[in-house]
Amino acid sequence: MLTLPAVLTHAVAPGFVRSLTPGLFVGPGEVVADASALQQFDSSALAILLECRRRALAAGKTFSVRGAPARLRELAGLYGVAELIPPAATA
Repeated sequence: MLTLPAVLTHAVAPGFVRSLTPGLFVGPGEVVADASALQQFDSSALAILLECRRRALAAGKTFSVRGAPARLRELAGLYGVAELIPPAATA
């Protein structure tokens, strides 16, 4: 599981992307991004989720997001990318 930090803005996004471990995207299965800690974010959070999705799909994995705040879902809808970052199935 990929855990997003509490703050994910333009200022910290490049460092977060550099910290993504390649092992997260290796082999079959699913990549789930846990966005439940997000408190302060901007459209950079969407860019990061889309990058994670791209890497997951390139590795033959599925991608979903768990615990996305309502404001993030609204932002995804506004930018027309909501269907690209689907919610994770609840257990």
